[in-house]
Amino acid sequence: MNNPELCRIAIYSNDYYDFIIDYTSEYSREDAACFQKVSDRFDIAYYEQTDTPELNPENYPYAIIPKCFALTDQTALEASGILRLQNPSGLDLSGEGVLVGFLDTGINYMHPAFRNADGTTRIAAIWDQTDETGTPPEGFSYGAYYGKEEINAALRAENPSEAVPSADENGHGTFLAGVACGSADAAMDFTGAAPESEILMAKCKEAKPYLREYYFVPEGVLCYQENDLMLALSWLVRMAERLQRPLVICVGMGSAMGNHAGEDALSVLCGEIGRLRLRGVVTSAGNEANARHHYWKSGLSENRTDQVEISVGNNVTGFYMECWAAVPEIYRVSVLSPTGERFAGSSGIVGRDTHTFLFEKTTVTLDYMVTGSGLGSQLVYLRFLAPYPGIWTVELTPVLAIEGSIHCWLPLTGLLQGEVFFLQSDPDTTILSPGMSAAAINTGAYRADSGGIDPDSGRGYSILGVIKPDILAPGVNVCGPGLRTDYTRRSGSSVSAAVTAGGCAQIFQWGILQQGLTYLNSTNLSNILIRGAIRNEDRTYPDRAFGYGLLDVYQALGMLRL
Repeated sequence: MNNPELCRIAIYSNDYYDFIIDYTSEYSREDAACFQKVSDRFDIAYYEQTDTPELNPENYPYAIIPKCFALTDQTALEASGILRLQNPSGLDLSGEGVLVGFLDTGINYMHPAFRNADGTTRIAAIWDQTDETGTPPEGFSYGAYYGKEEINAALRAENPSEAVPSADENGHGTFLAGVACGSADAAMDFTGAAPESEILMAKCKEAKPYLREYYFVPEGVLCYQENDLMLALSWLVRMAERLQRPLVICVGMGSAMGNHAGEDALSVLCGEIGRLRLRGVVTSAGNEANARHHYWKSGLSENRTDQVEISVGNNVTGFYMECWAAVPEIYRVSVLSPTGERFAGSSGIVGRDTHTFLFEKTTVTLDYMVTGSGLGSQLVYLRFLAPYPGIWTVELTPVLAIEGSIHCWLPLTGLLQGEVFFLQSDPDTTILSPGMSAAAINTGAYRADSGGIDPDSGRGYSILGVIKPDILAPGVNVCGPGLRTDYTRRSGSSVSAAVTAGGCAQIFQWGILQQGLTYLNSTNLSNILIRGAIRNEDRTYPDRAFGYGLLDVYQALGMLRL
């Protein structure tokens, strides 16, 4: 039985490890100081560090350690066919009766974009995971819950922030919520995609220092733990069940970790939710296509070495690199330093090798493991501590090769301190987790003014050939609410995800609330949007960059009449 006070301490304290427990694996939550239920498949367990081995892949399964996620940063709505659906002469769809949920940096609940005409809030509830003093939502042991009544009372108060102290210091969550659901503001020529929907906001707490250190995240950079995002998803679903309303979830964060097959815990959870009736999940493709952080080689033969060159800039404290190959392939890995010293690793399926280079004073650790509940992929996980600037070469030699195909990824650009990239990179398969989740709608970004793709927008497909992104939506220089009562502009695939989420709320209003199609879920939404997408006759679809085309919600609903 959980002790509520011990749980609260463990969840916030850097003296406790956070682990993701998947009940399809053999790892259990036994001896945990506290646990939080996510779903029938997942729990989050918290263990005191003094009672557990050091955090590294040799001591714990890869999937159990939470990954770090970062933010994937009125013309847009017209280009997407959304404004035509809001028009009474069209279908008069504004998202009424639908919940749109976010797991993000919070929301500026005082902004006019989130109020009704009478000044009351359009926010159904906020779960602020960062608030250590408030009352947690039912079923959770941390953060503070603020319902509609508390928010309305705060809006009537002389000092609202004293009554409801939750705020969005970054602005990302406020912006996405406004793009998807913001109220119409004629003076500013602004409206959200679903301006009569209601909003659920989970303000996610930042990652603990021990995990930031483990992943070499620079000081001051925002990053979030996978387990907190999973619990935020769980809360959104529980709130929708409690309110008995359809729910569309917008995920505007991403991670470059994992095998890009949708097997990581957050992707699996998005898929489970997306398959539920009355639930839709929209993810962003990320902005890593031009980052030179993906390497791919196929056709490798046994005992023929492939050289992967990595350029490392000055003042990089450390970085990691993941190389994924399909089982039963086995690779031997060696590392060549800028001055020519070679570290020859072993050629096993599991195990660890560590070496400190004499002149560079750089320590490199190689962990070999088999991971992934579905594919059982082989992973070689490399950590470079205090890397000397210059060209580092990772030599990959297949000991057993069938397909002879291997993918390598570096961390997100925003989570690196300094410049690290592959000299020979591949822009494909750069969609971030949880974007490869098969049951979620993945959205890339394009320019509404020209129709051209944002060159940074993540590209598909998954390593299994699953078609992602599904569609593109406007994501460049889009207008949305700022941190005060102003409006600002932002770009990135998270913005395109918000536009798409608002369009999905319109479809849910029409399909579920007006037509009684209570079977609709994320898969159905994806199929509807794909059928109605705008396609250029000069392009072949599906496309690794453009998916099945450009978002057009009006045309998508029109296709249902055929």
